[in-house]
Amino acid sequence: MLTIKNIVEAPEEIIKKLAVKHFDAQEVISQVMALDLERKRAQQAKDTLLSEQKLRAKQIGDLMKKGEKEQAEALRLEVAQLKERSKEEEEKEKEVEFSLRELLLTIPNTPHESVPEGNGAEDNLCVKTGGELPNLKEGNKLPHWDLAQKYNLIDFELGVKITGAGFPVYKGKGARLQRALINFFLDKAIEAGFVEVEPPYVVNEDSGYGTGQLPDKEGQMYFAPADNLYLIPTAEVPVTNMYRDVILDEAELPIKNVAYSACFRREAGSYGKDVRGLNRLHQFNKVEIVCIDTPEHSYEMLQTMVDYVESLVIALGLPWRILRLCGGDISFTSALTFDFEVFSAAQERWLEVSSVSNFESFQANRLKCRYRKDKGTQLCHTLNGSALALPRIVATILENYQTPEGIVVPEVLRPYTGFDIIC
Repeated sequence: MLTIKNIVEAPEEIIKKLAVKHFDAQEVISQVMALDLERKRAQQAKDTLLSEQKLRAKQIGDLMKKGEKEQAEALRLEVAQLKERSKEEEEKEKEVEFSLRELLLTIPNTPHESVPEGNGAEDNLCVKTGGELPNLKEGNKLPHWDLAQKYNLIDFELGVKITGAGFPVYKGKGARLQRALINFFLDKAIEAGFVEVEPPYVVNEDSGYGTGQLPDKEGQMYFAPADNLYLIPTAEVPVTNMYRDVILDEAELPIKNVAYSACFRREAGSYGKDVRGLNRLHQFNKVEIVCIDTPEHSYEMLQTMVDYVESLVIALGLPWRILRLCGGDISFTSALTFDFEVFSAAQERWLEVSSVSNFESFQANRLKCRYRKDKGTQLCHTLNGSALALPRIVATILENYQTPEGIVVPEVLRPYTGFDIIC
């Protein structure tokens, strides 16, 4: 959530920046500024009335000491009226504050100056590539859904029977490959200085608002109405909310957490080849990294996180590229996002496996996540990234490492799988 201070101090600049995200902010910024003036007027009126009450109370005390009870009683009536008026102004102030917050929740984060112009994914900027594209022979170029069936690794139909489409069942070496990747990602994160946490898989409404899933992505989350709880779309939500309503010491920063979780996304409206097999699921596994840092160092931390994710795809021996997302493709909450994609040899397409983002103070303002600085407090910056999401990593490993003898396991995973080949 943008701060009122930033909006009031530079409304035209905010409007210009949000235009990069294709968000016309002219009207909503005007409404915010008008409501802010109304809030200040109500607050000032309330404070004036409270000051008058204190003055009258002192006068009543003086009159009582002098024995002038009649005049004191008259002032008491005035005080009662002042109290009523101050309550009215307090209620007005609360109503305006509520309307102001509801309005602020509809405004996206402003993009970083390096975010390129663009309408959608086709306009994202490729900033780095690595790895060699596999050269699979035509007779040995099966997509992962066929490989999963051939080697009895994943049962998509059984998942449909148990739950529905998008909930596959991993079996045998398929399940062990999943577990190997999770443990590999967690171990590498711990080596890199991240502290592991294990969060809940359901969150309350406040947590959803804290990281920006609500009200922006409400329709994409599974909801348990009986308890007013949401299944998490990513571990980012519970892990970042660990720092909601927290004031940190500057010496504690940066905070670096890593968490494995299952993730749940409705993915309403998804269809076609993009959702076949593991390409898009309603339930999937992911290891997430979350950082809390100071504004001065958050972009350094973003680069550190990008470099770290790059090290993972290199270690797995997958061809990869990094994209800087354009204004039309970046999320509601992000200031700057880098997407990682790996190349699927059998599908002959790039698959997104990670997004690494800096939200600057946008989430922190919603969360009231601050740190002590110069005898006061300041909003933190929050960052997160997938390190990594498993389904498309599994899909790419199965496809890129297939041979006539079977699927070769990447060397770094063999200590975790206990086998070198799937055959």
